Amino acid sequence: MQTPFALVSNMQTLDILDRLIAFPTVSRDSNLDLIHFVRDFLASLGIESRLYVDASGRKANLYAAVGPQDKGGVLLSGHTDVVPVDGQPWTSDPFRLAERAGRVYARGAADMKGFIACALAAADRASRRALSLPLQLAFSYDEEVGCLGVRSLIDDMSTWAERPRFCIVGEPTLLRTAVGHKGKTALAATCHGHAAHSANPDRGVNALYLAADLMTRVRVCQAEIKATGARDEAYEVPYTTLHVGVARGGTALNIVPDRCELALEIRNLATDDPHAIVSRLRSEANGIAGAASVPGLTARIDLDVVNEYPGLDTPADHEIVALVAELTGLPGTIKVGFGSEGGLFTGRVGIPTVVCGPGSIDQAHKPDEYIEVDQLARCDAMLEALLARLA
Repeated sequence: MQTPFALVSNMQTLDILDRLIAFPTVSRDSNLDLIHFVRDFLASLGIESRLYVDASGRKANLYAAVGPQDKGGVLLSGHTDVVPVDGQPWTSDPFRLAERAGRVYARGAADMKGFIACALAAADRASRRALSLPLQLAFSYDEEVGCLGVRSLIDDMSTWAERPRFCIVGEPTLLRTAVGHKGKTALAATCHGHAAHSANPDRGVNALYLAADLMTRVRVCQAEIKATGARDEAYEVPYTTLHVGVARGGTALNIVPDRCELALEIRNLATDDPHAIVSRLRSEANGIAGAASVPGLTARIDLDVVNEYPGLDTPADHEIVALVAELTGLPGTIKVGFGSEGGLFTGRVGIPTVVCGPGSIDQAHKPDEYIEVDQLARCDAMLEALLARLA
């Protein structure tokens, strides 16, 4: 793609956002066109980028730093992928920015290309300033499907002599400082029964019944945690949650089904160990399968971890919290229900992290997703204040 970089280097945040939105970076598709645009944009400012391309060659993370390369500064982290628009009743093209009454509408406007546009505009301004500490950028792929892409960048970062001092993940929080979110463990349960003719159901083992019994145990476990488990009242849902989201099984009404698959998840407080919950569910699954087995017909339930990422739990009195509150002018902290790569930066490479970005998560993933233009302006002001600190 040919880009007029003499013009791009003078873009304002909305112009950059318009360019980013035009790349339909749904998680199932490639994000390379967007990443190459960002790389070339930064190169036009004299800023080098490092790409971390996945095994398929279709997706990449990007890392760049403006300012001293031998010091750790403040890392701005954001994901480039967006959720699908299939079947949603949009009133405008989801991949063209539309401005109406102080809002801009598009897929990813709030979650979270708005923040990336602000970060790139800040990098433009930073390239013309003498910084004592660097402004660092990390733009990742496949966050929406489990914070998958950023891990290769974090793995490399673990070998660096100088890592970022702090990280700001720009998920939409209305620029409030979020110090915590829950961890997530995604699980796949495969229930193996034995097929039979429905006229003789006792000659088979019904895999749907195995799945139903497992779902009942999940609900019992959830009820116990809600009633007697750990609580953190800073969250809207102040306890660890278990949820079954997908069930697939059976082929015909007159066949006892021999297989059923469930997709389930755990979203845990920092004080709860998700591995202990997985162990309990595996024990429950084994008990269900054992009770359903008969001589010559052995049932089985396989419970596998598909993906997991840790929660974020930054102390409210940490220096990064005071810094971001100073930059935004918004005191106090919150905890959010959605996840991010923040726990990976903290847990894997020890970088103190908060979540703070423009827009509201209430608009994310919906038709006619939007962000207030004023929120983008406030984010620009926050990052301008950050540049003053870095200088």
